[in-house]
Amino acid sequence: MRLTNHYLLLLSLIILGSCNAKKEKNAVSLKDSYKNDFYIGTALDTNQIKEKNVKEDSLIKKEFNAITAENIMKSMYMHPAKDKYDFALSDKFVVYGEKNKMFVHGHTLIWHSQLAPWMTEIKDSTEMKAFMKDHITTIVSKYKGRIDSWDVVNEALNEDGTLRKSVFLNTLGEQYLVDAFKLAAAADPKADLYYNDYNNEEPAKREGNINLIKKIKAAGGKVDGVGIQAHWRLDSPSIEMIEESILAYSALGLKVAFTELDITVLPNPWDLKGADINQNFEGSAKMNPYPEKLPDSVQVKLAERYASIFKLFLKHKDKISRVTLWGVHDGQSWLNDWPIKGRTNYPLLFDKELKPKKAYQSVLKLKETKE
Repeated sequence: MRLTNHYLLLLSLIILGSCNAKKEKNAVSLKDSYKNDFYIGTALDTNQIKEKNVKEDSLIKKEFNAITAENIMKSMYMHPAKDKYDFALSDKFVVYGEKNKMFVHGHTLIWHSQLAPWMTEIKDSTEMKAFMKDHITTIVSKYKGRIDSWDVVNEALNEDGTLRKSVFLNTLGEQYLVDAFKLAAAADPKADLYYNDYNNEEPAKREGNINLIKKIKAAGGKVDGVGIQAHWRLDSPSIEMIEESILAYSALGLKVAFTELDITVLPNPWDLKGADINQNFEGSAKMNPYPEKLPDSVQVKLAERYASIFKLFLKHKDKISRVTLWGVHDGQSWLNDWPIKGRTNYPLLFDKELKPKKAYQSVLKLKETKE
């Protein structure tokens, strides 16, 4: 009898272990919940690309099926000197995506910010054309067939929809936009090419964005999609405004991606909108109301905001290619330092301890199916 009980106990432990293993394997995640809708992505910092933190690495692999490099593929890092490219970290980034069967997005080829100093000194149109051809062709060709989509041009518009006076516009005029997309398409015809910006869901900037893409396409440039960065707030932009933008861009035959989603819960000076990293303001206790933890009442508001946004995304899933959160967890968010340094923000779905927040649960709940 003892022997039978012993074996029964052993058998039940084996069954229990098997069930737990199955549960673990079938654990709910963002990427699995939304696998039939659109890619769920995140931005990786240098340490995450190097896989330095086992817990973070495990979370990234479990939750996300698309990746963007937060910083290391920007011009100042990849092309630090005229005759020098540095692909060490971008190689690791691409390999990370490949080995984990993730959608790999390249960010970014042409951007007025985070340029290497030598690039900002180019004054001659011939020299600028040569730089653009070499820069885009070299980088896109290197990762041909391995990087799935690119932000070809980033943040070329002012808030009123006019073109930003960048070093590219100053030397080449509007033609630089057409050239950038043509060069990228020639280097990798199969990669999806995006124009990416912030606040391009706002009416004036949206109109400028639409006109810009129409001009590029009319001149023979290949534009597959528009990236809406989605650096948003608890109460704005409105769901209606976001929906109008999805419909307007989609009507041009473009894929719509939400490329840098995060939601600030902190007050901003002068109702500042957008993501111009060159803006910075003095801090105060009033501007940093939650230095230790986010009150439950605000956690609930954040969860409701994320739920309403993802509900809209699901409504238009046929038009949306990817939704990428700008960072894995609150502790790494750029919003802790922008537009006021040293603040503590809570804009993402996981807290700095890598624990899922109410906002995470609210996004998952939208995909729950009744038995």
